[in-house]
Amino acid sequence: MSHANAALTPRARLRLAQLIVEQGWTYTAAAKMFMVSPRTAKRWADRYRGEGPAGMLDRSSRPRTSPTKTSPQLVRRIVKLRWRKRLGPVQVGGQLGVPASTVHAVLTRCRINRLSHIDRVTGEPIRRYEHQYAGSMIHVDVTKYANIPDGGGHKFVGKQQGGRNARQTARRTGERGDRSHSYRPRIGIAFLHTVIDDHSRVAYVEVCTDEKAVTAIGVLQRAVQWFAEHGVVVERVLSDNGSAYRSYAWRDACADLGITPKRTRPYRPQTNGKIERFHRTLADGWAYARFYESTQQRNAALPGWLHFYNHHRAHSALGGQPPVTRLTNLPGHHS
Repeated sequence: MSHANAALTPRARLRLAQLIVEQGWTYTAAAKMFMVSPRTAKRWADRYRGEGPAGMLDRSSRPRTSPTKTSPQLVRRIVKLRWRKRLGPVQVGGQLGVPASTVHAVLTRCRINRLSHIDRVTGEPIRRYEHQYAGSMIHVDVTKYANIPDGGGHKFVGKQQGGRNARQTARRTGERGDRSHSYRPRIGIAFLHTVIDDHSRVAYVEVCTDEKAVTAIGVLQRAVQWFAEHGVVVERVLSDNGSAYRSYAWRDACADLGITPKRTRPYRPQTNGKIERFHRTLADGWAYARFYESTQQRNAALPGWLHFYNHHRAHSALGGQPPVTRLTNLPGHHS
């Protein structure tokens, strides 16, 4: 593509060449009309004679031959040291006897110039995947948040006031009087069962009181129904190796729903990375976004935030569009 300040675009080149070749204009006269040099006019006219209109298009500036190009054998040695030992350009260049700038250029071409692009466990480049359509795979997981005492927790109102609020809430709710390692009364934990579609990133969340198999199964059944109402048929579900997801009840529930259950490799949360990243967004955008005076107030804010996430929040992995834009068969989209 021609750059912004180019004197001639492909269309202007064609007009210039036609004036010279077909209408008999001199190089000087045609060049003066298009405000270029006669030499430039001659080049485009010659190319028009030889190739026709197709010759007016831009060509690659890449040279036909590169005698000093790094050999494939050396490239493989550089990549191997980068993958296996996570060495930088200076260290790799010192071992192989090549300039660090050459090593950096090779790593950049291979897209492994940043260590964050390489898996820490295997040393291989991180492989990012995305299923082709909504419902092909959903991710499920559980994240936990401590309940908020009435009046606010210690993170917002301070340790002394937060402790008093926690004691009063514990007495009112009948929670056990024991204390945590930080000497604050225990007031319970909120278990958020999260479901996210791999292709569209549309999310479904429920706040529960535990993470048992029967609870996880109920969330899955309601999530599948919710996705069906949005025109999505769930085919597979990916989970970690939690006890609820390893149970026979989970397997049987998936079979009843016509869903294939899959689990990540142990100690490999990266495989379920989409939902792990969603948990971080959930924490920043909802759980810790503002001061909540109670757990009920925080829970009441969840549906509104989920609607904002699914329908309005720009998602970097979706080209700056909200997740719901990928549900092309959503009822009402084509009415």
